[in-house]
Amino acid sequence: MARGAKTRSTPSQTPSTAIAVIGIDIGKNSFHVVGHDTRGAVVLRQKWSRGQVEARLANMPPCLIGMEACVGAHHLSRKLASLGHDARLMPAKYVRPYSKGPKNDFNDAEAIAEAV
Repeated sequence: MARGAKTRSTPSQTPSTAIAVIGIDIGKNSFHVVGHDTRGAVVLRQKWSRGQVEARLANMPPCLIGMEACVGAHHLSRKLASLGHDARLMPAKYVRPYSKGPKNDFNDAEAIAEAV
């Protein structure tokens, strides 16, 4: 490490913080996930494949999970509810006011987490 360089932890590398709310932006093959703690700070920011979502969320304590309502979201919300999570679906028009910056998957997932 260079002298004077500071190490910084990225939100995706801090699993010790309890996640209270998760926003999931659903795609065809990859899901973008953003998790907030109880204060609203981002503590999780990762891209998961479709197969990883259920496995990773099965190992987390129950939390509030938000997704935009679409065909695949209904199936996923039932699976997450069976794991003990509080999965909620919302129309995209309710998420739009929370969007920050340019439209991309991580910004959409963060807006979903704030809207839920």
